[in-house]
Amino acid sequence: MVTLSKIYTRTGDAGTTRLSDNSEARKTDARVEAYGHVDEANSAVGLALAFGGLPERLVEMLSLIQNELFDVGADLSTPLNPEPKWAPLRIEQASVDRLEAFCDELQEDLPVLRSFILPGGTQAGAQLHVARTITRRAERQAWRCVEEFGTDETGGINLLAITYLNRLSDLLFIMSRAANGTEGEILWVPGTDRENPNRR
Repeated sequence: MVTLSKIYTRTGDAGTTRLSDNSEARKTDARVEAYGHVDEANSAVGLALAFGGLPERLVEMLSLIQNELFDVGADLSTPLNPEPKWAPLRIEQASVDRLEAFCDELQEDLPVLRSFILPGGTQAGAQLHVARTITRRAERQAWRCVEEFGTDETGGINLLAITYLNRLSDLLFIMSRAANGTEGEILWVPGTDRENPNRR
């Protein structure tokens, strides 16, 4: 259990912080950046929920996801270790499977897309697009962590945490469609108002 008796500690004033295994890292460390993006994605999801108007099933899914995004952040902030002093919190395959099941469930009632959708719609629906793009950024940064720290047990990154972010971004896109309704979707028109060479 986490106890937060005092919010400011002054321990980070020198540009360093502690990872979840208590090792010291610069605040510019790739891992710190990665779980910072995850935190931002979680806040974006929270704002979508705060706007209201989402179907009850989406609220149920997003509430679970918000909690699990803290797990993702904890995972990314804990370097892999073959002999940890205590079992670290890790994303497992079951969490990824659940996201895929959510995608399948929501996709059943949506028509097939013939182009990309321009982000927008209701406040909550548009905010889910924002959450989606931040999640994609978190995923990209997590891959930078892999490039720097690897995936082995000498300080590497758990690949399932990255897979989770990938599936979540897909789910958030589907959720935005479910939240907005598909009748008013505005599809991307490549080239906008340029002359279509196929019409010649």
